Amino acid sequence: MARLPILIAPDPRLKAICDPVETVDDGVRQLLDDMYETMIDANGIGLAAPQVGVTKRVIVVAAPRDEEDDDGEGRSKNPLKLVNPEVVWESDEEVARDEGCLSLPDHYSEVWRPEKVRVRYLDPEGETREIEADGLLAVCLQHEIDHLDGILFVDHISTLKRKMILRKLNKSKRLNGVVTA
Repeated sequence: MARLPILIAPDPRLKAICDPVETVDDGVRQLLDDMYETMIDANGIGLAAPQVGVTKRVIVVAAPRDEEDDDGEGRSKNPLKLVNPEVVWESDEEVARDEGCLSLPDHYSEVWRPEKVRVRYLDPEGETREIEADGLLAVCLQHEIDHLDGILFVDHISTLKRKMILRKLNKSKRLNGVVTA
């Protein structure tokens, strides 16, 4: 497995709309494994393929479902590797939760999202699955699926706050000699 570089906003590749995966093959499984390792190394609970520069509809999620599923480090004992995930149902009730993102390091903001969702996806063996989620897992699934459509959590907040966060990230990149593609 390989640790992949995580793109930092405002990188235009983070706004790309991802293509569906036609076949879950060894290459896709390797991408899932590499993304999972990258997410763990970065101390995250979710990662989407565009965050590592790949425009495929692939995400990994390690948000715990409940206290029993917590591995003691705030991650799931049973992480999810999802191909072509899509929200097929969402509750009318919404909840606000502070969100952060590996592509917007050290920045957080309150985002309103449906409290519960049902997501259909292909597992690493290419089998169709569905999962119902609430709480942190529901938020994480929605956040990562948003990435596949070029949407960042800052796109859900006020324009003023979004511009402030992106300006700080741009300044940080310039100070560290990072050039945005």
